[in-house]
Amino acid sequence: MSSTTIASGARSPARKLLPAVLLAGAAVALFTLVAGSRARAEEARVLPAPAAAAQAAGPDPGVAVLAGGCFWGVQGVFQHLRGVTRVESGYAGGARDTAQYERVSDGDTGHAESVRIQYDPRQISFAQLLQVYFSVAHDPTELNRQGPDTGTQYRSEVFAQNPQQAEAARAYILQLDAAHAFPRPIVTRVETGKPFFPAESYHQDFLTRNPHNPYIAINDLPKVANLQRLFPTLYTPTPVLVYPEH
Repeated sequence: MSSTTIASGARSPARKLLPAVLLAGAAVALFTLVAGSRARAEEARVLPAPAAAAQAAGPDPGVAVLAGGCFWGVQGVFQHLRGVTRVESGYAGGARDTAQYERVSDGDTGHAESVRIQYDPRQISFAQLLQVYFSVAHDPTELNRQGPDTGTQYRSEVFAQNPQQAEAARAYILQLDAAHAFPRPIVTRVETGKPFFPAESYHQDFLTRNPHNPYIAINDLPKVANLQRLFPTLYTPTPVLVYPEH
């Protein structure tokens, strides 16, 4: 799949379907997709803040790497958080030589589409990032999928940058499961020691650059709207972009 194809909005087989549906005028299919997205958006809610046990102890590295399905939308959410200074889409969980979109899309590299978040710990904490991650950025109860996308590359995972982050993430998952915050158990994985590799340039800032892309409009813009609605004190209307000059 070429970068030109990707930039036009075609990615996984499910994403390829969307433009075809629109061009073919399949209104029923499109309505089903929109209705499903709206239903998921309406389910978004502020989860309990991490308890003391889920607060990362020790020095905060100011970096978090999170996976939660298509990185377009996850990047778009965290780019609108106060205190966040940079968010890159990329790959984590696999080897350097397979960290390319076409290979990762095969689903057998060990990589997950991820985002690397750099933030100022004086303005926002790792615990707050986790709260947003589980509340609006994705559905942590979906195993190896998110919305229309399926495969291990779309899994839910926290790639902890130190043991303290790993401990905090696991404690928060236990807290949410104990509180029955979701109707199904959380399947989010937590790992340490996995490097992050930035994705190709045409993936960066994709949500901001392509707000009318059908996939973005249906699946991802509702997440940003939910961030503004549910976390108004953390939300900033101006996204921090990888390529602000574009």
